[in-house]
Amino acid sequence: MDLHLTDKVAVVTGAGRGIGLAITRALADEGARVVAATRTVGPPLTELVSGGRVRPVAVDLTTPDGPARPVREAVEAFGGLDILVNNVGAVSPRLEGFLSVTDEDWTWALTINFLTAVRTTRAALPHLIERGAASIVNVSSVNAFLPDPGVIDYCAAKAALTNFSKALSREFGPRGVRVNTVSPGPVETDLWLGDRGVAATLAAESGNTPHDIVTHTAAQLVTGRFTRPEEVADLVLLLASDRAGNVTGSDHTIDGGLIRTL
Repeated sequence: MDLHLTDKVAVVTGAGRGIGLAITRALADEGARVVAATRTVGPPLTELVSGGRVRPVAVDLTTPDGPARPVREAVEAFGGLDILVNNVGAVSPRLEGFLSVTDEDWTWALTINFLTAVRTTRAALPHLIERGAASIVNVSSVNAFLPDPGVIDYCAAKAALTNFSKALSREFGPRGVRVNTVSPGPVETDLWLGDRGVAATLAAESGNTPHDIVTHTAAQLVTGRFTRPEEVADLVLLLASDRAGNVTGSDHTIDGGLIRTL
């Protein structure tokens, strides 16, 4: 299926690894030109630069001015902006419960999981509106509607992101900008599988191994496995493309059947 993304201009945040890297790679493979924003430009992202369609930007998106930079780079380098993918995010398990979560913890979680998207969207919208038909895809989480006290600040931030996306879709849909969210469950990325990821953190607390934690979690999914980053990327690209031209204000779960309610 041709997604009609050739020469479209996209900004992807959190593009250095995991889901963001997979989205960046998929967009480039479809012929889009991508400004890839990440704190550190590592080898996996650098490898994509040789294809001529990926422009990495090393930036701290948690700063007030950081999110505007990749948008500015896209407009200056490629003449405009068609697609924004707000993907950057992080989680820190709160194993000692709510009362252990400090104001600094809350500020960190809300900034990286919510305010970065707000700020990047604010910078991008004037350019997206100019295109007449553009798309924002925000990477949220099943935790937006699956509250978990062990990641309480992450859940609240993702719920805010999903709510924000719905409200934004209503204001800017009439001006040609579609806004949708994708809500993954467990994904094969460092957020879950890294040395400081969820599995390693829970294993250290429980006395199990990270493999035990992953196996137990996967067993709760209908498919019996975590989602692959490339699968999330495929869904994001479909929503970003005009193949989904009348889809806006919607949330799309990709969780291996974890959520079992209607």
